[in-house]
Amino acid sequence: MMFSTAPTAAMAGLLLALGYISPAVAQTFQRLGTCPTLGCIFPPTQAEFIAGGHFDIRLEATFNNGVPDENFKLTLANGKGYSADVTSFFQIQDSPIEKWSFSYYEDLFARDARTPTVVNVASKAYRNLTLYEPGEYQLTLNYYNNQQTLANWTVHAPEPKRCAKNVILFIGDGMPQSAITAARLIGHKQINGKYQSTMQLDDMDHVGLQMTHSIDSFITDSANSATALYTGHKSTVNAISVYADSSPNPFDDPRVETIAELFQNQIGGPVGIVSTAFVADATPITMATHTRDRDLYAPLIQQMLNGQSNFSWVDWKGPDVFFGGGAEQFKPGSGSPNRTNYYNAFAAQGYQVVNNNTALQAADPSKRTLGIFSQSNMAKWLDRNVYTDNLKNGTVSPLVNNTGPALDQPGLAEMTLKAIDILKARDTENKGFFMMSEAASIDKMFHVLDYERALGELLELDDTVRQTIQHLEKIGELDETLIIVTADHGHGFDVFGSSDTKYLKVATTDRTKRNAIGTYQNSGHSEYQVAPGSRPENQTVVVGDQGPNFPVQWDPRYALAAGFAAHPDVRETYSTNTGGPRVPATNSTPAGNDYIANPRDQPQGFLTNGTLPVSSSQGVHSLTDIPVYTKGPGSDKFKGVYDSTQIFFRMCKVLGLGTTSRPGNGKKN
Repeated sequence: MMFSTAPTAAMAGLLLALGYISPAVAQTFQRLGTCPTLGCIFPPTQAEFIAGGHFDIRLEATFNNGVPDENFKLTLANGKGYSADVTSFFQIQDSPIEKWSFSYYEDLFARDARTPTVVNVASKAYRNLTLYEPGEYQLTLNYYNNQQTLANWTVHAPEPKRCAKNVILFIGDGMPQSAITAARLIGHKQINGKYQSTMQLDDMDHVGLQMTHSIDSFITDSANSATALYTGHKSTVNAISVYADSSPNPFDDPRVETIAELFQNQIGGPVGIVSTAFVADATPITMATHTRDRDLYAPLIQQMLNGQSNFSWVDWKGPDVFFGGGAEQFKPGSGSPNRTNYYNAFAAQGYQVVNNNTALQAADPSKRTLGIFSQSNMAKWLDRNVYTDNLKNGTVSPLVNNTGPALDQPGLAEMTLKAIDILKARDTENKGFFMMSEAASIDKMFHVLDYERALGELLELDDTVRQTIQHLEKIGELDETLIIVTADHGHGFDVFGSSDTKYLKVATTDRTKRNAIGTYQNSGHSEYQVAPGSRPENQTVVVGDQGPNFPVQWDPRYALAAGFAAHPDVRETYSTNTGGPRVPATNSTPAGNDYIANPRDQPQGFLTNGTLPVSSSQGVHSLTDIPVYTKGPGSDKFKGVYDSTQIFFRMCKVLGLGTTSRPGNGKKN
């Protein structure tokens, strides 16, 4: 959050006339999260940079219901005594003044009364800047004669020696430690309280914890949390690799360079992006795009392919691997911009395009590859492997003019291993590769309180990490690859006992149904059956085996009793939704925004009153710290407890990213 010098008594009347606003402390109604004063600097105070990374600066001078100051001035000073205005410091031309207005509600009462506060803005933006000198910087924005806004920045020195050739960043979207514990319980056998087998995550070299606060709220979404991981900068909810300003254009906010852009521009190695979500979703698309609004899917696909063309930026060449769902953004006349067929657009730039697992496995590893395997999000592990009839009514085929089901979808492991082969084959100069692989539907299934599907996605992630380690060893890359497994944020999920689902279904009232919940000594043991190799000889397999790291019974009588911290009204049955992902709440009126517990759960479940506004139909994210598991060269750098932005800087150190070598133009910075 920005801070300004305290107003003197002599200035008090002037500031009241100008519409001075003290630092925001309201619940949600903030004038602008990173700038509660009349003068704004983006990036704001406490921003951190890697030396040699690219970024933009936005300045704003504001006035409530009046004319803003157009004569504001920004001065920068480094730790060596050099100070100059922004144009001299970066040796650039001055930027033109931009003007606009915006409005906001100061609190809930103003919202209910529909009395917004209007703010008029004068602004300048400076694009594609770089700081090469590590150290501390102070920025001073002068406006309205004697007022100032200050910002202190830190520029980190690059690591002198690179210790990993490759980095694979696994993101279990929305994965808290409590979910990992629950997944271990149902997927691995324990006797007398001790596990006979454990997860791959339990066998990593090091474990740390990251804190996930947003820049202006303490609960993040996947856009600003991905921004923190990929750029080392905090952002606001819905913002992708930018600092959200007040301008009306969602694509002109001040940008910061991502780890993928930095890797491609400084090292020149191939980059891969893999997700089980639609590829324009926040976690995959944030890797190399920039906007304040994560929901602008179509132009983000265009930006992923061609870079941002409305003003100068680093030369983004596109990813070498781009796998996931979301065909609606590629098909002409659907969600694609200007009715463009983006399958053809990617193909025209040398990509081979595949649309099912069979084609994926047969793809030429020497070519850049676009793999779009469904419309919207890809099918869940539980539906692909256990309740396979659901695929017939599930995600639609990604093929143009084909509305049939997408039956031949790869899983996270198939996509990840193929991506590794493509990246290795394309790394002809042995520069190394960078890849992000996301288990997206841990989050998506937690949102709809479908605990079994969320845990299935988590076990698939763990199995993918296991297979990745084995594959890297097979192809000779394991000792040169840092593997990071973490999440972007958490959910308020946990297990508190067991549920006798048979008793719960036949009990007649909500209060008697709650007797089905067993806690402490009455919780007993997990009844989820384990896979071959550790299964007792007399244990019957109910559902076909899915491998040694998954349960083979997904709907036992004695199931987990789990809860969620923030949810709408729901009826809990603690049974697996065998017909597809859960719908926990439905609208009570056809055109309304008033959600009630899904009536379909009426006979079996008991009512759990919601903790969210009645307009909410799903659960939401939580504040919990997130585990960071690492293995390989540089993994020790990820121990401890730290802010989420530090994952970016530690990846930079491991890869040797950043530079203090200036272009030969006499710059002072």
